[in-house]
Amino acid sequence: MKIGVLVSEGPYTHQAVDSAYNFVKAALAAGHEVPRVFFYHDGVNVSTRLSVPPQDERNIQENWTSLAKEHGVDLVVCIAAAQRRGILDKNEAERQGKDADNIAEGFRISGLGQLIEMGIQTDRLVTFGD
Repeated sequence: MKIGVLVSEGPYTHQAVDSAYNFVKAALAAGHEVPRVFFYHDGVNVSTRLSVPPQDERNIQENWTSLAKEHGVDLVVCIAAAQRRGILDKNEAERQGKDADNIAEGFRISGLGQLIEMGIQTDRLVTFGD
């Protein structure tokens, strides 16, 4: 079964991000395909490479980056939500006249069309957050 995942709550403030991560890991382990996870609203905050959680806590961004590397999951960050929260890739930083980017490895910025496409191309769309 192909499963698409939508995450719309931020890391460290809501269980949705951890639940989505554990769900994706379990789905992949069970033999399902998870071609894409779309991060929307505050969920885009998962993608910043500048978060520095305490050493004794999980690093949510690194967990997602590792999962994407290991399983080839496409981690897409909504461009409008990302820009509002100061999350930029190199191209967007240059386009907006900013002097730095902060998107983590394994994540990419794109539009809502990627969410629509995911909904069309998967058998199920599972959402985490409001």
